[in-house]
Amino acid sequence: MRFDNSYARLPERFSAAVLPTPVKAPRLIAFNRRLADELLLDVSGLDDERLAAIFSGNVVPQGAEPLAMAYAGHQFGGFVPQLGDGRAILLGEVIDVNGKRRDIQLKGSGPTPFSRRGDGRAALGPVLREYIVSEAMYALGIPATRALAAVLSGERVQREVGLPGGVFTRVAASHIRVGTFQFFAAREDDEAIRSLADYVIDRHYPEAKTADNPYLALLRGIAERQCDLIARWMMVGFIHGVMNTDNMAVSGETIDFGPCAFLDEYHPNKVFSSIDAQGRYAFNNQPGIAKWNIARLAECLLPLLDPQVEKAAERANAVLADFAAAFPKRWLAGMREKLGLTLGEEGDIDLVQALLSLMQASEADYTLTFRRLSHAANGDAEPFRGMFIDIAGADEFLARWRKRADREDISDAERSRAMLSVNPAVIPRNHRIEELIEAAVEEDDFEPFHAMLTAIATPFEERPDNFVYMQPPMSHERVFRTFCGT
Repeated sequence: MRFDNSYARLPERFSAAVLPTPVKAPRLIAFNRRLADELLLDVSGLDDERLAAIFSGNVVPQGAEPLAMAYAGHQFGGFVPQLGDGRAILLGEVIDVNGKRRDIQLKGSGPTPFSRRGDGRAALGPVLREYIVSEAMYALGIPATRALAAVLSGERVQREVGLPGGVFTRVAASHIRVGTFQFFAAREDDEAIRSLADYVIDRHYPEAKTADNPYLALLRGIAERQCDLIARWMMVGFIHGVMNTDNMAVSGETIDFGPCAFLDEYHPNKVFSSIDAQGRYAFNNQPGIAKWNIARLAECLLPLLDPQVEKAAERANAVLADFAAAFPKRWLAGMREKLGLTLGEEGDIDLVQALLSLMQASEADYTLTFRRLSHAANGDAEPFRGMFIDIAGADEFLARWRKRADREDISDAERSRAMLSVNPAVIPRNHRIEELIEAAVEEDDFEPFHAMLTAIATPFEERPDNFVYMQPPMSHERVFRTFCGT
């Protein structure tokens, strides 16, 4: 691996140097060779045993400078001034085939100075969940961290019960979070905030350098990327589950797949996370929480936005107002695509809400409803009608939708193809994830994991071999709670 570790060159207070803690008997579960090629990693001479040694942390590659990053964060609305990488170690950075800088990080690689009495390890279940969901997000076209490797540690980790341990290798544009800025703001370290902002501009927002106010341009750029990201989540029914400020990456990637889940039956206030007792991060709350998180970032950047406090606040509030105005437009544009509409009309929001209300009343599956509507665009409406208890209501919607669609100059076949390209057939359904985790943990059987990994790689294809992954859960298969697994 050819490392170029820019974050390690920042001042010492940004991170803590720490080596991974070796594990007893590492065994490779999965290795993403396509991603390795993209990262220009030469692994041609390495067998599974050697790969397991590297991606468990037992062998530190030459050129790596392992470190744990410092950050703070609001967790469920309450501020914690010091969090940091408690079970993750950044090996270093590489330049990929496109000239982009990418982080390579081990999760579950042992304790760090930020572990707060934790063991620094990861259980196998969360490792498999993050591998599957992050690769599914990538296949769906949603910015997200990637999965490079998963390794079984050969050791047990103690949670409520003893569980097999694992190490996950994550690749990210960077691991800098809103909470990274908050760490220094809590210490009134304006010099560090400026250094961090300059670093983020150089790495993620180089266009901001030429702006009249580069730091305001940075804040605006982060807000715009988050607006687009959360809208993309909403399009596929994704619920992050822990949108704390330390879980929002300033790069605009989805990060930290803990108790995340995808909607089965549609409900706007759906919550899966076992630790979200108040529903703070419910499905429909996600846009508002994103804005709230950006406001916390803006507070950190105020000293850079303008020397006059009132003027700085005015500029920050303008960015937040722009986010609030832009998100509904971005969301509606995405919903138009899901409905096969290429032009905007004033009544489109009512059409979308009519469908969502029907879905909620019938507890219709979010993914399948839109997939079957895609086929209805080309004349096969019966599967769509079968999603609803209120058949008359479904027919009324279909008539209204067709009348609206007919005002556009596009054939039924073209519309159907366009809809099938944005409405997935396969998502990583919660009950299937639980099944593959159970098989791995209880039976040391990773075939279900690899089968699902294959299915989610082509989410817009309907094939006999991925049919089972298209189906919503039976009543006895439903998953009502997901867990962080820290």
